[in-house]
Amino acid sequence: MTDVNIPLILYLKLILLTMVPFVLAGQGTMVGGRAGVFNVAQEGIMLCSASIGFLASYYTGNLGMGILAAMVVGGIFGLALAYFTTTLKMDQFVIGLALFFVGLGLSTLLPKLLIGVTMTPPLIPTLNNIPIPLLSEIPYIGEVFFNQNILVYVSVLLSIFLWWGLYKTSFGLSLRSTGESPQASDSLGINVTFMRYLASIVGGALIGLAGVYLPMVYTGTFTEGMVKGRGWLAIALTFFGGWKPLNILIGALFFSGVEILAYKVQITALGIPYQFLLMLPYLATIFVMIFTFRKPTVPQFLGQNYDREKRSL
Repeated sequence: MTDVNIPLILYLKLILLTMVPFVLAGQGTMVGGRAGVFNVAQEGIMLCSASIGFLASYYTGNLGMGILAAMVVGGIFGLALAYFTTTLKMDQFVIGLALFFVGLGLSTLLPKLLIGVTMTPPLIPTLNNIPIPLLSEIPYIGEVFFNQNILVYVSVLLSIFLWWGLYKTSFGLSLRSTGESPQASDSLGINVTFMRYLASIVGGALIGLAGVYLPMVYTGTFTEGMVKGRGWLAIALTFFGGWKPLNILIGALFFSGVEILAYKVQITALGIPYQFLLMLPYLATIFVMIFTFRKPTVPQFLGQNYDREKRSL
């Protein structure tokens, strides 16, 4: 019997596999929010990026091109959010919802225009596992942590890098101060507009990467609505993690664990309606948010537009 056939080992392996969209979308939300830009278009960005990333991979035969295309699409959404809110001073929540619907519409339109309606779904190769030499051979632990696809490793390393960048570098201090008090940052010579644009674009790119993960790992094809609310859960995850990279990583493990548990219970034929099981991740979200919001930790200027002309008011 191999390690992967042991139920607990398989369960833990699947948790790491499914945490990636939560981690990437949550970190993307966090990066933008640290500069005061609150992105609520995650669901639409993930859908659109999944669609375009899939199409790019399908027509080029290269998964790397699909990943790049998805990140570019997410970055464009982030750029649009920054432009409308930072330059034009429009309401962040309203613009976020508008971008959500744009992404939702494009995600269904583009495949129909470029591929059309087919009897069998077009497929792309899925990402293969990359076992890390020596480490993957460690009993039990090696199979769970060191025999995953590359984006699992990227999501963990990214979380560590973001923690280091935010709390151990002067640039991270400037970014955090922009989301806490842009007036004070401006007075210290920090380019608030640049910070908000950069954070929004990088955050959007990470959300786009979260979206393209789904067809490249889960299905090998794009289907309408395949994000299934993960974008909305990413927002809750960011609040749950206190807008801190490592906490978001831990929270993503919890969210993915609940998701995998729901599917496992569903196939055990316990007589529980599957509709209730599909609700479990959202019920868990409500439960944890009840305790999280007792002591909310959010950037002080989150969701607010900074007007330099009014900074003295």
